[in-house]
Amino acid sequence: METIRVVCAHDCPDMCSLLATVEDGRVVRIQGDPDQSFTAGFACAKVNRDMELVHSPDRLKTPLRRTGPKGAGEFAPVSWDAALDEITARWQAIIAESGPLAILGYAYSAHQGQLNRGLLLGFFHALGASRLAAGTVCDTCCEEAWNLTVGPVGGADPEAVDDSDLIVSWGADLAATNVHFWARAEAARRRGVKVVVIDPRRSRTARAADWHLPVRIGTDAALALGIMHILVRDALADRAYIAAHTTGFDRLEAEVLPRFSPERVAAITGLAAADIEKFAALYGAGRRSFIRIGEGMTRLARGGEALRAVALLPGVTGAYGRRGGGALLMTAASCELDYAAIRKPSGPAETRTVNHLRLGDALLNFADPPIRALFVAANNPAVTCPEANKVRAGLAREDLFTVVHDPFMTATARYADFVLPATTYLETADLYRAYGTYYLQSAPAAVAPQGEARSNFQVAQELARRLGLSDPVFREGTEALIGRLLHGAKTAAGPLDPAAARSGKPVRIAPQGGQQFRTPSGRLEFYSPQMAAMGLPPMPDWQPDPEEMRDGARWPLRLLTAPGYFQAHTAYSGVGFLRRREGQPCCIVHPDEAARRGLADGDKVRLYNERAAIGLVLRVSDEVQPGIVLVPGQRPDNETVAGTVNMLVADRYTDIGDGAIYQSTFLDLAAWDDAAKEARP
Repeated sequence: METIRVVCAHDCPDMCSLLATVEDGRVVRIQGDPDQSFTAGFACAKVNRDMELVHSPDRLKTPLRRTGPKGAGEFAPVSWDAALDEITARWQAIIAESGPLAILGYAYSAHQGQLNRGLLLGFFHALGASRLAAGTVCDTCCEEAWNLTVGPVGGADPEAVDDSDLIVSWGADLAATNVHFWARAEAARRRGVKVVVIDPRRSRTARAADWHLPVRIGTDAALALGIMHILVRDALADRAYIAAHTTGFDRLEAEVLPRFSPERVAAITGLAAADIEKFAALYGAGRRSFIRIGEGMTRLARGGEALRAVALLPGVTGAYGRRGGGALLMTAASCELDYAAIRKPSGPAETRTVNHLRLGDALLNFADPPIRALFVAANNPAVTCPEANKVRAGLAREDLFTVVHDPFMTATARYADFVLPATTYLETADLYRAYGTYYLQSAPAAVAPQGEARSNFQVAQELARRLGLSDPVFREGTEALIGRLLHGAKTAAGPLDPAAARSGKPVRIAPQGGQQFRTPSGRLEFYSPQMAAMGLPPMPDWQPDPEEMRDGARWPLRLLTAPGYFQAHTAYSGVGFLRRREGQPCCIVHPDEAARRGLADGDKVRLYNERAAIGLVLRVSDEVQPGIVLVPGQRPDNETVAGTVNMLVADRYTDIGDGAIYQSTFLDLAAWDDAAKEARP
């Protein structure tokens, strides 16, 4: 029996250092690393079962070639050589006829290792293929809004929450998505620090907090501006900090804040004016208030505006200047590795791009040339992308040559011409950089690849060799490529010691002192000249979105999506225990909404709008307010009554960052009956 220190590569901000216990070539236990202060010796409920993910009987064991109709999931085993030879031959023919832009490479977030995620991107970059503008389904809106406000730099150190005097979870279910930060928040609460949750739903985090403010979906900017209004009115703004470290506050104070009185904000947000006053007083009294910002509140039409308003709050009180104060969205921008060495080894500087959230549109409508070949790794776009029916219609094209590299037969893989078995992170060596903590760590594989599985890293190098790409990165081993990433690396803590980064131990790279600002002005920007130059409102504001108003007049319910506790996304679908713990894929509505439709807890129901109809099991609970339907997790349609939630979501863009608008979806709910079954997509 052997214990090996590894790193969790799931798409999660915590990036835990883990100890994997291995016996006879099998992972038999996963536990948190006690020598990493943020992981603090425990792993989340999902990762505790990752040995079952590695050794699942549902793992793909060999490469597969399609034998039946696309989407039917009918395949026959082939050898790796036969699969790769046919893939490269098909690609060579497509390039000869239509050029490399006819190929789209798609590798995203299910493996967070810098090599296993990055080298596939580097392969398609060097090939000159169409490129995926990745992340628009997730974080480009909030990230770009943060960059335009604070600059491309990480936020507050999450471990500094030990010194906070107020903790605010704004739009984040920390117990489900950031459990190690939540553990520190709970410890602070036991010391008497107040924990406030601002969220449309009464989540696990909200239930455990001191106070829950159930803000209406899409009104976070109004609430933040209303708080600023009170801080100014009651002389709780830190004028010295504002003068020294910010720009544009005078304009916001004169032109925007007067319109956000507590009474108006109450009407917008659905909160009581007295509660808005109370929270503003609490926030203004805090010297070291810490806001943990969730990405979910930005996944709607005016999400960037919401992020900007919330991220500016610590600048009003000066909390950004004190340890334990400020705001945290992400930390990754403060770890400056040489990513281009892996992701852009050669190839044209500019080429055609495909927005991640509009994959379906690209597959159906791109021309000159059309997309004729698609390679998907570490993601499941048939479930996760908006307009999922469009994605599936594109994947169903007989003239689209599709390859999927995944450990399991996903909804996307069922449409592929070839499915290649992929390793999990416990079967790969890599270098990891957190995006929600200030740590970097290298890790070996805990066990050998299961069956005939190969890593993204291996597949990228093998495809590059067959296609004659000569860049050294496609021949070098893991250690050499980690060396390229570390060359000249800098972090928030200063230059990075390559030996420490290679040691296999967690390396803390946290900043010291107050929040840095990397905007063009070098200050926190209440007024953004960059946004003005882009034709965007240079100051945060709140206005109703016209399309949301139109859809809200037509449909009585608004969709709220959030990660499930045991099934945050389909990367965990391979663990039967976790599927059972999460329960059947469901939607949750307030008792008033269920009664209005004659529905009861446990009923099969149809969610529908002009785009699609899907079937889920109903849960009735007052954890959501009337007018909302909550769908936890992105569950595949082999588990649901029918369909998957993102079939209901439009593929239009957010105001900043061209991101997805999941929470700007309106729909209705009815009993699932025979007529509904016939109408389902």
